[in-house]
Amino acid sequence: MNAAVERNANPAAPAPARVRAQALFEGRTLLSHGEQLMVSVLLPAMALLGLHFSSTPDLGPGRRIDLAVPGVLALAVVSTAFTGQAIATGFDRRYGVLRLLGVTPLGSRGLMIAKAVAVAGVVLVQTIVLGGLGFALGWQPRMDGVLPAVLLLALGCWVFVALALTVAGRIRAEGVLVAANLLWVLFAVGGGLLMPTSRYPDAWAAVVKYLPTGALGDGLRGALTGQGNTVVPMLVLVVWGALLTFVAAKAFRWSD
Repeated sequence: MNAAVERNANPAAPAPARVRAQALFEGRTLLSHGEQLMVSVLLPAMALLGLHFSSTPDLGPGRRIDLAVPGVLALAVVSTAFTGQAIATGFDRRYGVLRLLGVTPLGSRGLMIAKAVAVAGVVLVQTIVLGGLGFALGWQPRMDGVLPAVLLLALGCWVFVALALTVAGRIRAEGVLVAANLLWVLFAVGGGLLMPTSRYPDAWAAVVKYLPTGALGDGLRGALTGQGNTVVPMLVLVVWGALLTFVAAKAFRWSD
């Protein structure tokens, strides 16, 4: 009887409040880790400087800086939403943090939403910092492409957080560490993030433009340069987001 009264006196918070509290916690954690900030900001900034001051790889027609900045923004999303989240979640699972969250009303979907919201906040900071660096280097984005670019960034956060939870929810922490860093390199080099998919060999270009990395990179370049379609990349990201969300929700394990 006393236990029932206690449960009624301390009901679970509403779902939006649970997600909001977890998102704030996740955001503070992301911003307080020096290693995460290096992956999220320093490495993309170095990539931007490298692309601007070199002539390789070929980014296609147009001003090089205008093509480089959208690609680096796409890389920053993957750095935070996938690489950082996969590693953090994998080690949280190893050390039992996720097991504790698993007995709360948050649930795997609530955790995914909270992580996506937290990542979106960090991506906003990244965009301001990297965009400022781009402006200092002479970047001239299309202002009418800003709104589509924001939507693409949000979709990218959703897709890559779902991918991070899919990987971190099934693989042991050490494996996640290796896989997340290796995939980051592969995504950056061959996934269409930094280089337009049209610059790849035809056979690979036909595949990579329908991958979430290629869709995000091409979509941002199209939005901010006015030289490409944004609707198809958005649709590709929506499909991948829905698919990966379903897989993550079904496959996610709260403990090793």
